[in-house]
Amino acid sequence: MTLAQFGQYPAARFAIAHISDTHLLASGALQFGAIDTEPHLRRALELLGDLEEPPQAIVVSGDVADRGEVDAYRVAKQIVETAATRLGAHVFWAIGNHDDRRAYSSVLFGEESEAPQDRVHELDGLRIISLDTTLPGHHHGELEPGQRAWLKDVLSTTARHGTVLVMHHPPLPMALDRVSHVIELDGQAALADVLRGSDVRAILSGHLHYPIYSTFAGIPVFTASATCSTMELAGAGRSYGVRDSGQAIAMLHLFDAGAGGMPEAPVTHTVLPLAQTPLVVAHRFAEFAQLEEMTHAQRRELLSRHRDREASDDGRVHAWLDDAAGGLGASGKPA
Repeated sequence: MTLAQFGQYPAARFAIAHISDTHLLASGALQFGAIDTEPHLRRALELLGDLEEPPQAIVVSGDVADRGEVDAYRVAKQIVETAATRLGAHVFWAIGNHDDRRAYSSVLFGEESEAPQDRVHELDGLRIISLDTTLPGHHHGELEPGQRAWLKDVLSTTARHGTVLVMHHPPLPMALDRVSHVIELDGQAALADVLRGSDVRAILSGHLHYPIYSTFAGIPVFTASATCSTMELAGAGRSYGVRDSGQAIAMLHLFDAGAGGMPEAPVTHTVLPLAQTPLVVAHRFAEFAQLEEMTHAQRRELLSRHRDREASDDGRVHAWLDDAAGGLGASGKPA
């Protein structure tokens, strides 16, 4: 489906769902004895089906299984791949510090291995590299010299639409989370030397259980919140806490160079909360479809601020969409 362009920017060339830290457990076990992580993952994938335009790919950036159990990977594979088939999307996995290399590789890739789980994928000219930053038996991350050499060799050839690097441990500082400095990615300067000047357009990470954004070697770094549970960063009197709330996923959009008249190739990362809270205002995509037939000037007039001021005081401050739904003719133009 091709949608009308409402503003300066055309549709993104790539839309990628970014999911992280599912922490699934086998046999119905609960994370911390309290959190059922599987329904959160199912909710995340349902949310993707509610988008106006579905993603072309789903990236899972590590900690797929909380204890590295084979059955947990089987559940993850079944849930995610079933949803991906429904959406028409590809699935790309990366490994995290809670994952077990043998079980992870056996179930998700059909080849049991204890070697670093570094892989290169291709999506219509976009290269996606999953880089194993794990150090088995530890929660902090690092890259072996051989991995950096491998990555440098892969990046020596540019991809048509650039590269997205997926790695569980984010290469960035954590200003509000001093405890997590202990489990950060080591050797970041050496990795920066490999990435600087490459065609990597974005780095997707997880690990922290909250969203955080930075740049690394001139590249945007986006860390997704977890689907399982989230970190308490501002709790009174505590420096470490976990909540069964605030879970989220994200959508990465990659635009072509020149989009919106800009010389750069824009990249965005949008957080999608999983919480099902009461809707105050809700409108259907069909209502937006009627707007597609209008001119840009007509849309601007319909969405003008003065129309909000004319709305009744029943809380519907976006009365312009009510107008769009009920006041447009069959042609989509004002009646």
